[in-house]
Amino acid sequence: MKKEMAKTYDPTAVEDRLYAMWLERGYFRAEADTSKKPFTIVMPPPNITGQLHMGHAFDCTLQDILIRWKRMDGYNALWIPGTDHASISTEVRIVNKMAEEGLTKADVGRDGFLKRAWEWREEYGGRILKQLRKFGSSCDWSRERFTMDEGLSKAVLEVFVRLYDKGLIYRGEKLINWCPKCRTTISDAEVNHVDRESWFYYFKYPIEGTDEFLTFATTRPETMLGDTAVAVNPNDERYAKFVGKAAVMPVTGVKMPVIADEYVDMEFGTGVVKITPAHDPNDFEVGERHNLKRVNIMNDDGTINENGGAYAGMDRYEAREKIVSDFEKLGLFMRKEEIRNAVGVHERCQTVVEPLIKLQWFVKMDRLAKPAIEAYTSKKLRIIPERFGKIYLNWLENIRDWCVSRQLWWGHRIPAYYCECGFTVVSRERPEKCPECGGSALTQDDDTLDTWFSSALWPFSTLGWPDETPELKCFYPTDVLVTSYDIIFFWVVRMVFSGIEHMGEQPFKDVFIHGLIRDSLGRKMSKSLDNGVDPLEVIEKHGADALRLTIVTGNSPGADSRYYPEKVEASGHFLNKLWNASRFVLMNVGDDDVEKPGELTPADKWILSKANALITKTNAHMNAYELGMAVSGIHDFIWDEYCDWYIEMVKVRLRDDETKSAALWTLKRALTIALKLLHPYMPFITEEIFQSLRPEEESLMISAWPRYDENFNFPKEEKEIELIKEAVRGVRALRSDMNAPPSKKVHVTVVSKNRETRRVFEDGRAFFAMLAAASDVEIVSEKSAEGCVTIVVPDAVVYMSAAELTDREAEIKRLEKEREKLAFEVTRVKGMLGNEGFVKKAPAALIKEQEEKMGKYSSMLDSVEAQIKSLRLNAP
Repeated sequence: MKKEMAKTYDPTAVEDRLYAMWLERGYFRAEADTSKKPFTIVMPPPNITGQLHMGHAFDCTLQDILIRWKRMDGYNALWIPGTDHASISTEVRIVNKMAEEGLTKADVGRDGFLKRAWEWREEYGGRILKQLRKFGSSCDWSRERFTMDEGLSKAVLEVFVRLYDKGLIYRGEKLINWCPKCRTTISDAEVNHVDRESWFYYFKYPIEGTDEFLTFATTRPETMLGDTAVAVNPNDERYAKFVGKAAVMPVTGVKMPVIADEYVDMEFGTGVVKITPAHDPNDFEVGERHNLKRVNIMNDDGTINENGGAYAGMDRYEAREKIVSDFEKLGLFMRKEEIRNAVGVHERCQTVVEPLIKLQWFVKMDRLAKPAIEAYTSKKLRIIPERFGKIYLNWLENIRDWCVSRQLWWGHRIPAYYCECGFTVVSRERPEKCPECGGSALTQDDDTLDTWFSSALWPFSTLGWPDETPELKCFYPTDVLVTSYDIIFFWVVRMVFSGIEHMGEQPFKDVFIHGLIRDSLGRKMSKSLDNGVDPLEVIEKHGADALRLTIVTGNSPGADSRYYPEKVEASGHFLNKLWNASRFVLMNVGDDDVEKPGELTPADKWILSKANALITKTNAHMNAYELGMAVSGIHDFIWDEYCDWYIEMVKVRLRDDETKSAALWTLKRALTIALKLLHPYMPFITEEIFQSLRPEEESLMISAWPRYDENFNFPKEEKEIELIKEAVRGVRALRSDMNAPPSKKVHVTVVSKNRETRRVFEDGRAFFAMLAAASDVEIVSEKSAEGCVTIVVPDAVVYMSAAELTDREAEIKRLEKEREKLAFEVTRVKGMLGNEGFVKKAPAALIKEQEEKMGKYSSMLDSVEAQIKSLRLNAP
């Protein structure tokens, strides 16, 4: 007994019910069954602080499309969900919440703070994953992971200890990126370079024992307090005499050497550079080459420390202004020039980052980067689209050692223990005593690991590593990583080298890069612009399928797309079109299943051949990750070929017992194929229809993906029906041009000397007559064109009586009124252009505009005159 379909489709009544059914039946689960070919995706874990936004919606939809497709295609499909602890972001949120209570981290202590952090995770951690279910995400929720759960924490410890034992993790003093607001180290990838208005300040340093000076420029005068040299190019003759002498920082009295180094560009500025090894990465390298002292002049909060002398305690920007003022008083400040330069800011809080010398933990990247580079250059790793491979390679080829320690409490605490004797122990478990001196006074490092350290292990840690689990054996390496282009170096690079180092093979075969969802003006959605769109609100109003179709349609790999509310409305219209077409089929099929008929008509073969070809095209697009193109093809097939053409073609046959069964069987088969191909994109409506159309099957979600069948390849019939469609389109266009009312049926004659063409129109006579609004159809080899209007198609001409198409007298009256209006416009414009005063004074653009109008109105007037003449000549 077929399930009756409601008159209209209501997503609110369908989506939660179907999702609960899928969950209850365990369709999302994947077992470690090696007899089936696996297909694995790991979800990029959203932060536990995250609110669902369009980026999540897009990312999630793309992954769900791929996993549903492969599941239907017979793969053992696993999609692993999870969340990230997001150390900095979460810690900032908790600190801000505590501040509302008048508390600080120091007030509650580390244990008290971590208690609050875990409570935060319990309250907010699963929220975003629950929200993702509203999209129809078919993740294996039984395998949900968290980057700080017991298993993943074990993997993090294991990796840290292994890398340390291999000499790939070390602790040392280096120049790092420091955020004075968050008061922690951040990686290069977390620094955004933004263009800002700034100043070049020109100063003079006196040369000791002379009355000469060296003039230089800097954008950061406050760092002059940490200068330990002045550098010039060894080939610069202007300053050769100063090399080896001492320059003096006048406000502190510090003396520093004048050195020669190739780093200095003779053509830039004055050709003199102040060197501050503790506060600039380039200066740090110069300092290494010349064994210069490193003087850190800044506290963690961005104020000047005791090394700044009289400036100690000042904010860095306050000290900047004071130094300029003091140099002015000494006559050693020259000038300042306004410039626009790139300033490094922390991507989370937008605070200007300060390069500082800090004792931190680092991962050596040279050895780890090489196999990650080789994976891509050898084409073992594919990045789609290819242009993003350049970003991947550029990052790896220019990579510096990765600073992995963070001055935060929320995160994986570094497993390093320091003994009073000075010995450091790195261990999976807290050691009871120091192996060096036997002492028990061991203190664990206060710092935590960079969030991306644990995220880098995600493809294998989520499958049970370091334990040898059946899941790890079955599902690793995964198949594709779906992610946005803005975290290629944050995450993709680190996963690749981590997978190769710890698993011996790359973590995925393909990296499918997608763009961002922007607003209708092309702007990035953000709180500051107040242009964000809540996808849950869209789902509540239009349903998940409408949103999924909207954000995927027209999208290509790596490209940004714009969100328009009108596109969601259009997607809703498509849902209604599909629903109504399916109801039409179900109402005609009835309760009895339709057996395959012995003979199919050309129209049946045409739509089946189109559906057959659609399978091939869809597979090709999906294998290339061209998901937007794939769904556009499916959409066009359903809307145009199936609904607007085939259903209309067969309506007349549903009253004809001779071909009715063929029509019904074809309607059902073509719709079934369309529903299956569309299911990964619009899972809810397709499942709801399928359960009525194919009640004998358990669920569309686990039904078989369509296969191309050569038995349904009908190129001859495709060509024949396309000929009839072209004739119908021509007839409709001509009727529209002649303002023939839709209800007006006229005699149509198809003329062709080609016998085969006449046969094609004979076979399609019934539906051609209906679609062309013909009172009857005559098919002949010859006919006079007198009194007729014609449409030319390949090997045939379609004739219609001009008199029949229109009420001749009414049309003449209408055209005469149109002629009167056009004649007035022609006279008016002609008068303007004939007015010498107007032509002299009017702008050239206005004259040209009037000339174009003259040509247009004259042409239209000629056309109307010709139509009137034709109607009068052909009067009966």
